[in-house]
Amino acid sequence: MSLREVFAFPEVVNDYAARCTAGLVVTLAVVTMLAPPPAQTWLAAALVVGFALRVAGGPRYSPFGRLSVHVLAPRVSSEPKLVAGAPKRFAQTIGLVMSSVALGLFLGGLTSAGVVVLGVLVAAALAEAALGFCLGCWMYGQLQRVGVVSEDACVDCADIWARPGMTARN
Repeated sequence: MSLREVFAFPEVVNDYAARCTAGLVVTLAVVTMLAPPPAQTWLAAALVVGFALRVAGGPRYSPFGRLSVHVLAPRVSSEPKLVAGAPKRFAQTIGLVMSSVALGLFLGGLTSAGVVVLGVLVAAALAEAALGFCLGCWMYGQLQRVGVVSEDACVDCADIWARPGMTARN
């Protein structure tokens, strides 16, 4: 197995699984925000690791991803709702950056700033989990519109709002 295959992200993902994963992220982030130091730092590190695993290979390496794909999403719907994977990876990368910043702030003793960063992360993940609005996916589409991301990177993503139910075409 090549390194490229090890770090391959799925071309399409089940939106229900992504939303379940976002719900789990909301839960862990809120617990992290409320936890006392040093537990707060350890929980923030767990958030970082989870995002890093999801960026590396989608749900394949992530405990939250595996739980969502194999247990939670099938309970939401027996039929998956397939959406493009590229914007979901972009969204996970934003989550990785934000959780890493929060961890750095906690490690630097700037607890209040870390909690604020996690609060923004919670808002974005909650929009995904509860409303089905992926802020990172929306940003990805905007970056395609202005030419920062090639439309060839994800043809179905160029205008996510034009698709019924915002799902990727097969």
